[in-house]
Amino acid sequence: MIRSITLAVAILIAGLAADSASADVLLIQRVQAASTTTLPVRGQTMAQVRAAFGSPQSELQPRGGQQPNWPIINRWVYPEFIVYFENERVINTVLVRTRPDERGPKPIE
Repeated sequence: MIRSITLAVAILIAGLAADSASADVLLIQRVQAASTTTLPVRGQTMAQVRAAFGSPQSELQPRGGQQPNWPIINRWVYPEFIVYFENERVINTVLVRTRPDERGPKPIE
């Protein structure tokens, strides 16, 4: 009886380890795919981003600027990524999720 329980626990642990290993591979693949994707880089101007990637799908309402030391943050939405600008310069680019409930990296297709 104890031997069969131990065997069942060992099989369960092996299955869980295999699942986490596949998730790690997916994360690695996602990072590799993202590193080969051309994205706007920090410091580019709005004009440079528009020239390189075209017009965004949408330009979200600016945020910030309520006080002199709070910069205005603009966000441009493209199909694959969102670009964040502080005043006129890129400060970050973020890949979009595949689904609203997605957690973690976007799966590779």
